[in-house]
Amino acid sequence: MSNLVFDESSSNREASHGYAWWFSGDTFEKAMAEDRKPRKRSLMHRLTSHPGRLTIIYFLLLVAISTSLLLMPIATPKGDTTDFTTAFFTAVSAISTCGISIVNSTTHWTTFGQAVLIFSVQMGGLGVMTFASLIALAVNHHLKATQRLLTASELGTTKLGEIKGVLAVVITTAFVIEGITFIALFPGLYKVNHGDVRHTLWESLFFAVMAYNNAGFTPDGAGLHVNNWAVGLPILASAFCGTLGFPVLLNLMRSWRMHRPPKRWSLHTKLTLITTFCIVATSLTWFLVVEWNNRSLFPDNSVEPRLWHAMVAAVMPRSSGFDLSWMPQVSDATKVFLSIVMFIGGGSTSTAGGIRVTTLAVILLVCRAAFTGRREINAFHRRIHTQAVMTAVSVSTACLALVTVVSMTLMIVTGCSLCDALFDTCSAFGLGGYSVGVADAGNPTALYVLAATMFIGRLGPMTIAYAVSRPRNLEAVRYPTEQIVVG
Repeated sequence: MSNLVFDESSSNREASHGYAWWFSGDTFEKAMAEDRKPRKRSLMHRLTSHPGRLTIIYFLLLVAISTSLLLMPIATPKGDTTDFTTAFFTAVSAISTCGISIVNSTTHWTTFGQAVLIFSVQMGGLGVMTFASLIALAVNHHLKATQRLLTASELGTTKLGEIKGVLAVVITTAFVIEGITFIALFPGLYKVNHGDVRHTLWESLFFAVMAYNNAGFTPDGAGLHVNNWAVGLPILASAFCGTLGFPVLLNLMRSWRMHRPPKRWSLHTKLTLITTFCIVATSLTWFLVVEWNNRSLFPDNSVEPRLWHAMVAAVMPRSSGFDLSWMPQVSDATKVFLSIVMFIGGGSTSTAGGIRVTTLAVILLVCRAAFTGRREINAFHRRIHTQAVMTAVSVSTACLALVTVVSMTLMIVTGCSLCDALFDTCSAFGLGGYSVGVADAGNPTALYVLAATMFIGRLGPMTIAYAVSRPRNLEAVRYPTEQIVVG
């Protein structure tokens, strides 16, 4: 393609047919020429010049720090110890914002140990690409074209020049939502804790961080506070915001500030919201119909508590993992259904995992186009870019293969059923935070397999692919303004 097509200058805006590309052809060529200049590179330059590699290094470094902190005697009550496998698995689970716990978070960890969990979840939830980019900026005073490309994909921005500003907005938005959740939780937890201000402040902070980052760790052991309206509603709202993803939140905030109607929302926002609401509505209907007689899930016969428990069950398993009390008692059909929901996950660039709801939306649109004989894939009168379709198909195929292999591996090393193996695999990959017993401290092999699955689920297959194989032509992965972030 010629530079005329990608030029964003005001003099060439009409000739570009309204497409605001991430950067112009001239800028692209200059950036690539800069990378091709032969010069002596330091070790840090060699690490940061490869797409995605710094992200993986950052993640592994966080795991090493968190594991070391959890192994310290101060992290457990006096007389108790933590073995390496438990500390490592907990660290990976926290940094990946999955939340699968093989020990009781209330009794096994001290205040220091719980603080380590909060730190790990916060660092992982803000995004490994976000902090990796900040590190690269601090070391090199600029971002490579390839690193900026991955960061733009991670954050959902449409122009590479916006990344520095968007990084600040991402962090600010996360802390603002967590702060609002903290304030909203305090009255309900204050009543639950019978006026214990110190304990209420700590639980409010713990739940606020875990809820927005969709991690299933709880300060009360089983997470039963979620069943209290005053506590559960703020957690539910915060967790739901976390699953939407920053691009959607940013687009909604800008639309609200500029008084834009819903029809002017971005295509990515529309697909994310519609697909998310459809999944939640389907899950709600499923639990009300299939699990209506399940006393573990619906201990009360009245309608209002049943609706609330069904709503918690419909929203939480997608990525949050709060309230583990009812999960082992559900039917095998519900376990398979939840496995599918966790495999889909949440919004792109969100704190959730899975293949992402936009990936599912694109796959469904591809099927519709194939069944109706259409050559182009459209949604809301906009054509979906071919690269987005290719990414959605490749991500879905790769992730399906991963879940299949891991499930069979867990069946071999634990002897569990296919249903249980599939559930824990999808929970680890989709960062759901639930387990039906496959993740057991007595089986280190299964824990390491699940930890690797959480690692892939948090980083995403595209980031790992870029880390191990640099694309020869970055033009192949550029998107127009009306992009759909998948994978």
